[in-house]
Amino acid sequence: MKLNDDLIKKLSKQYTPSSMVDMEFRGNDLSFKTDEEGNPILLFIGERTPDGNVRGERYARTLKYDRDGTRIKDHWELKGKAT
Repeated sequence: MKLNDDLIKKLSKQYTPSSMVDMEFRGNDLSFKTDEEGNPILLFIGERTPDGNVRGERYARTLKYDRDGTRIKDHWELKGKAT
């Protein structure tokens, strides 16, 4: 599953730093972990199980900055199944 532009736009926002955020987006359950700045960096998308975990796919985000703090790379990569 490729991440669509609307989902990437939603994941480009800042959230609570160093936390796990749960939400629903277009019929899919999402859970993502944020870094110390509040950027989502680890995404689980699929269907939530009764124990609260998401079964589906797992994505990791690469964020790179230059010396001035300007973001030079922002990329989501599929890492495999989330169980």
